[in-house]
Amino acid sequence: MIRHHFELRETITTILADEQSHIDAAVEGIIKARQEVERCIAQDPFFRATFEPYTPEYGGLVVTRMVKAAKKANVGPMAAVAGAIAWSGIEAMQEAGAGYGVIDNGGDIALFSDHELLIGVHAGSSPLSDRVAFAVPPTNGTLGICTSSATVGPSISFGIADAVTVFSRDVALADAWATAICNEIRPDDISVLLRVNPEEVNGVFSVIGEWTSSFGELPPLVRANVRKDLITAGRNL
Repeated sequence: MIRHHFELRETITTILADEQSHIDAAVEGIIKARQEVERCIAQDPFFRATFEPYTPEYGGLVVTRMVKAAKKANVGPMAAVAGAIAWSGIEAMQEAGAGYGVIDNGGDIALFSDHELLIGVHAGSSPLSDRVAFAVPPTNGTLGICTSSATVGPSISFGIADAVTVFSRDVALADAWATAICNEIRPDDISVLLRVNPEEVNGVFSVIGEWTSSFGELPPLVRANVRKDLITAGRNL
């Protein structure tokens, strides 16, 4: 397995693949996706600034996916940008003939695999952080595993959760819902989950300190010692 760290401005990724050509394809897919988003922002800066669903005049496949996901989760389209970009990279790997690929875009993961993968849970100061992982079975296609946190990382959050992880075949939707749920969920209020369509979202796992909440169908959670040096972060962090 090849592990490759790739950064392009705000996009900070770890790419896993079996061959260098598949890494190269992923990087190309990520760059093209970013270019599309940047062109949209240049033409319509409100697209980047809004925290509410919004449809710009300009939009290719990546922007369209962000817009659709944002409408369903009732958040701004940029809430889905990391997942949408990772998704594009994974599709480029598949087009290059890869049978396995993982792109972790700052905690928003797109992957496809013919074997089980362990995906660690990083949840800030929670006692569960870096001690458990999801045992994700072979995916039979693309799977999004996206995490939002109010206590970890630079992203804007209006919530208190240490981590909200969402599983969906629609990677952009997983990213958007992770943000939306993280904004609202509380140990005494999980009503936001009532808005989640189980036909579109496989499952949700939320962590606030020692408190956890599960929704839908999730892969088994197993004990694990997650190596912090494998967590995707910028070189200067």
